[in-house]
Amino acid sequence: MIALAGVLGGVALWSAGLHTQGGRALPGAWVLLPLAVMAGVELLRRTAPATALAVGTLALVADQFTTGSLATVVMFTDVMYAAVLYGTPAAARRIPWTTGLITVAVTIGFVTWLRTPEALLIGVVTALISFFPASTGVLVRNHRDAAESARLRAEQTALLAEMDRTQAVAAERTRMARELHDMVANHLSAIAIHSTAALSLDDARTTRDALGVIRENSVEGLAEMRRLIGLLRESDKSGTVSAAPTLRALDTLVEQARTNGASSGLCFTLDDRRGEGVAPPLPTPIDLAAYRIIQESLTNALKHAVPGTITVGLNGTERALTVEVRSPFGDRPGPRAPGSGAGLVGMRERVELLDGDFEAGPVTAADGGKIWLVRAELPVVERRERA
Repeated sequence: MIALAGVLGGVALWSAGLHTQGGRALPGAWVLLPLAVMAGVELLRRTAPATALAVGTLALVADQFTTGSLATVVMFTDVMYAAVLYGTPAAARRIPWTTGLITVAVTIGFVTWLRTPEALLIGVVTALISFFPASTGVLVRNHRDAAESARLRAEQTALLAEMDRTQAVAAERTRMARELHDMVANHLSAIAIHSTAALSLDDARTTRDALGVIRENSVEGLAEMRRLIGLLRESDKSGTVSAAPTLRALDTLVEQARTNGASSGLCFTLDDRRGEGVAPPLPTPIDLAAYRIIQESLTNALKHAVPGTITVGLNGTERALTVEVRSPFGDRPGPRAPGSGAGLVGMRERVELLDGDFEAGPVTAADGGKIWLVRAELPVVERRERA
């Protein structure tokens, strides 16, 4: 469209006899040749701006040997502007300086040659058709590049925000899965073991005792589920939700495990060496993590331990809380609840989140027997300082 408008405008000016110069210039239709060339290079202003500028410059020089056409000059200014806007970054930096130096050189040269004030007008015209279009192209290109950079930064910010959101959702799903597993697995394991025993043993007393344990664990499991749902929902009108379990309820947890494991020949003992008033109150995350680790360890012992004594040990100092659960290790007869390995993964994740140390596996006891040891050391000082 620019080329077509330029050609039509140039032909109209030529038909009306309007020219930019006279004198010894080539008369007649010669002025249309640079006009046609300039209109042709307009077609290359975006795809090949450097070539368009070079050929356009030659066409402008050729136009000076004819009677001259204003349309040719105007199209040249557009070619100059496009060369800076759509050309390479090096060309965009080089062309304004080059046109500026040419403008200064032309002005000085004609002032020196003609020695008249009117010679300054030649420098002004040179600047109008070269330096000013190039400078305008630089300004537009800078604004365009700044807008593109802002758009890229906005896209990157949105991408990072989406990645953060995805990671946060994944972390929250993992935490919820770990919490749900620790809360419900203990009760469901007891239900599975005692229901299997009730089905395998044709004894009314055993069946009745198993049903009692199943009912007790079902009720407690539902209570734990209600507590978890309460934590996930919004706070009630009082602004509080159900409290998380702590080590203060450890006696109840061990007693429950003792009841659940009695039919399997398991005995549970608690060895709390923290002492009264020696260690400071535990931070809530440490207290909850220790409780969940012991709960999951007792669940695993209920599912996999051979008949014997399971010992829960606690030892606390001002700097760390140590949790140890020892259970007999070997081939267990009788009914067993299936395991998925998620319990050990969950315990390890809890300890790692608190920058503690965790180990679990079979070891040799002092008497030469095999035991399964779960040991977690939870730092208290570092956690309190970080909080």
